[in-house]
Amino acid sequence: MSENAFYKLAPFIQEYIYRHKWETLREVQARAIDAILDGQNHVLICSATASGKTEAALLPVITELDRDPPSSIGALYIGPLKALIDDQFFRITGLLEDSDIPAQSWHGDVSQSKKQRFLQRARGILQITPESLEAMLMQRTFELRRLFGDLRFVIIDEVHAFIDSDRGRQVMCQLERLERFQSAPARRIGLSATLGEPEKAMAWLRGRSSLGVEKIMGPGKSELELAVKYFLLPSEDKRPTSDLDALLVDTEQYFMDIHQMTRRSPKTLIFANGRSEVEEISLNMRRISERDSLPNFYHAHHGNVSTPYRESAEAAMKAEDKSACVAATVTLELGIDLGQLDQVLQINATHSVASFVQRLGRSGRREAPPRMCSYTTENQAEAAHFGEEVPWNLLQTLAIIQLYAEEKWIEPPQIPRLPFSLLYHQTLSILYSHTELTPAQLAERVLTLSPFKDVTAEQFRQLLRYLLDIEHLQETETGRLIIGLETENIVNNYRFYSVFMVANEFRVRDKSREIGTIPDAPDVDSTLVLAGFMWRVLSVDTERRIVEVTRAKGRGKTRWTSPGVEIHTRILQKMRQILLSDSDYVYMTDRARLRLGIARGAAQRVDLAASSILPLADNRFLLFPWCGTRPFATLVLLLRHCGFGVPDQDPPSYLVVEASCASASDLMEHLRRLCQEPPTAEALAKPVSEYNLQRDKYDRFVPVQLLREAYSADFLDIPGAVDSILRL
Repeated sequence: MSENAFYKLAPFIQEYIYRHKWETLREVQARAIDAILDGQNHVLICSATASGKTEAALLPVITELDRDPPSSIGALYIGPLKALIDDQFFRITGLLEDSDIPAQSWHGDVSQSKKQRFLQRARGILQITPESLEAMLMQRTFELRRLFGDLRFVIIDEVHAFIDSDRGRQVMCQLERLERFQSAPARRIGLSATLGEPEKAMAWLRGRSSLGVEKIMGPGKSELELAVKYFLLPSEDKRPTSDLDALLVDTEQYFMDIHQMTRRSPKTLIFANGRSEVEEISLNMRRISERDSLPNFYHAHHGNVSTPYRESAEAAMKAEDKSACVAATVTLELGIDLGQLDQVLQINATHSVASFVQRLGRSGRREAPPRMCSYTTENQAEAAHFGEEVPWNLLQTLAIIQLYAEEKWIEPPQIPRLPFSLLYHQTLSILYSHTELTPAQLAERVLTLSPFKDVTAEQFRQLLRYLLDIEHLQETETGRLIIGLETENIVNNYRFYSVFMVANEFRVRDKSREIGTIPDAPDVDSTLVLAGFMWRVLSVDTERRIVEVTRAKGRGKTRWTSPGVEIHTRILQKMRQILLSDSDYVYMTDRARLRLGIARGAAQRVDLAASSILPLADNRFLLFPWCGTRPFATLVLLLRHCGFGVPDQDPPSYLVVEASCASASDLMEHLRRLCQEPPTAEALAKPVSEYNLQRDKYDRFVPVQLLREAYSADFLDIPGAVDSILRL
């Protein structure tokens, strides 16, 4: 036991530690106790999953609230998910059992009676989502000083899930707005298991605060158990024979392999990158179990599955005496405690190293090494050129593993300079909370928030003039601004509290039981998959957006659209290195090793090491820029700007370029001249359609000119595109 840190804690916490037979405080906990109780700065705690980060923050925070009770809510815990808040609520209430410090979770599923009781005597710890905090700022403006005037600490959990999103910037706006009602700024404590370039996270956590940030880095996991499997799956059409035929398996064999893996361990978490894939995996695991008369312990977990089904899945994983397997999306990537998890299965490559590390870290608790088996698939197809011969999924899986295993590299956050969608949102939120303000007062309250430090006064004036034109704002006779008639329905809807898009979906019900939601209205008597079960559609109420179903047999699919993902240039460069090397990776199975060998042979055949420009036919070439999503998209615009023909292509793999060039070397010479004086970002953004400029929730209410400026500043990457050309 780290005695110095231990004896700084409140007596009832010391008793809690003895009662639960903790042998020692972990290093990250001892250091956090010293930093929080003895220091005055903000604190960023970055340590592996299940390393005790939550307690590292809570133990000293609760101690301080007990030692010097504040006159308002003393600590604010902000979490990205309602389920995570509920999970942490039980941990917090356990620590507070022998104290007089109350705690209350606060989100849309918590009853109004519990909320009102807590507000009557606002003390202790409040756990809340950003959306509920936004509602509080808008609806309870005149109570904020009573509620938060003596706020001491703000704990932000899963910082990596916030930092490079509008939702995270919303949190910073909220904290800085709250500071205007506080006697002294609250200290911020950020928690994360996966941060690339922690200095950027420290700057984000600090915002415009005058306090510094102390960084506490915990030890990472040094031992990993990994496996990478490969499956070539059949296409619907008959294909000619090829070198890959030895790797071809039928789809049933692929699902059987996953099923057998889940039977090897009591607790398995399967991650897929989309909701459709989660449903397909869950349904097939159930189907195989029923066919073979085996216990059926499979669950589906994603944002469209109803809360009772998700909670049932979480409870099954926590039950120590029963086997369970849950297929999930990002909803279980974050820190919800699932108990002793034996293994993680990953279906196809994650889009980032950060996501891989988060998912890997869900296993490996209680001193066991993290264990993950990655399944990579490829669909049988006749390759028209070398670009279609490359197993992109397998290469991406290997690159992400090697970047973490060799270098412990994780993507740095991408923080935009001009978040105009959030600017619209916070402008309306602040104006609503104050009823009316002069333009100067509104500008002072909005532009002093740290996410808008690069927004100019002229850009803000341009936004306000536009909002007046479309009647989202109105000007009173005294020159003050108020919410416009066109905006009343927007700001008075609970959906306004969130800065991410929420689709107006159809609710699926089996009698009175809610199953979840689907994006589109199905046909009556058709089948759909939801929560890991097959359902037959009995009726569709398009006005109320309700679909009545009953349990059915068979197979089927429900399709959701997936948001675009960004892949970092380092991953693509690592993929190229792996393809052109002869390195072996001990965690690959024989099938994966054989597929990589075939791809390497094809790369040698076209001499990819010598040039990443390959001739296809007269005036047509293949380009392999080996760069991430943003420079790839910039390169496409750059080539089109200069008159080259570039059909749309999913980034960031390869480009087909049509050019009046006699050879690849001739094309390369044209590209090098282009790099000497590339066009400006503004010139590249000019032909981009208004639809493609609208990337965030409220962009449709932002002037097109401002959207072009944001696109130029925050999405286009001309230096990255130029660098990719020079590496060809």
